[in-house]
Amino acid sequence: MATEVLQTADGREKTALSKSYAEMWFTARAAGDTIKISTANPPLHPARPEKPELLSPRDVPKRKPGSEAGRIALLHAVAHIELNAVDLHWDIIARFGHIKMPIGFYDDWVKSAAEESKHFNLVCDCLEAIGSYYGALPAHAGMWRAAEDTKDDLLGRLAVVPMVLEARGLDVTPGMIDIFAKANATQAVDALKVIYSEEVAHVAYGSKWFNFMCGRNNLDPKDVFHTLVRKYFKGALKAPFNEEKRADAGLPPDFYWPLADQMGVDLRLEGSK
Repeated sequence: MATEVLQTADGREKTALSKSYAEMWFTARAAGDTIKISTANPPLHPARPEKPELLSPRDVPKRKPGSEAGRIALLHAVAHIELNAVDLHWDIIARFGHIKMPIGFYDDWVKSAAEESKHFNLVCDCLEAIGSYYGALPAHAGMWRAAEDTKDDLLGRLAVVPMVLEARGLDVTPGMIDIFAKANATQAVDALKVIYSEEVAHVAYGSKWFNFMCGRNNLDPKDVFHTLVRKYFKGALKAPFNEEKRADAGLPPDFYWPLADQMGVDLRLEGSK
């Protein structure tokens, strides 16, 4: 099922399939059915629609978020992130089935995939309500790089995807909500608030299973996290950080501040004066 989602190109079709399979999973779990976790052969890259055109990050046009065109571009970027998140959560299920994990591991990522599917559709609805659609603008080609780089390393995947990339969403989403609130774009505000509230749990799932695997192998989670992020994540983490929501998700400051760029460190020192 996870591989089939990954092989479905159209965003609306992919997310419909994702939600359908998640419902089947939790129906079986509620019924007490025995579910055998097997192995799969997922594609290295998920299927994608013909549009949007995928560009290098430096080639994606920059637009001022305060303008209508800027707000459309921002929603388009969020839709692209959410679609990639759907695939990332199904990929972690399909790609690492050979590693023995508790059934709760699969519960968490199936639930996350279903919620990311909902997020994608909420943002697509916002775009269509203002005369645009997902695929109308070019998008970031590097979104899948973290998955490709960690295709053989479950600990690395947990460190970089939920604990770095999704945690970044906790930092930036409040600012996006403010942008749309100032424009009285209530549909977008409501969608982003849903995304913001549910993303905390996705980061928490990453932190939980990262710490579980470190404990199982007698590893120090903080040291391993620093090593893996430096190995797989290109560049430094960017402040300011949403320390309250990161703490709610099980990410203490000594995990991410040592990986921050110098500007981030300066910002923290300035804030403490």
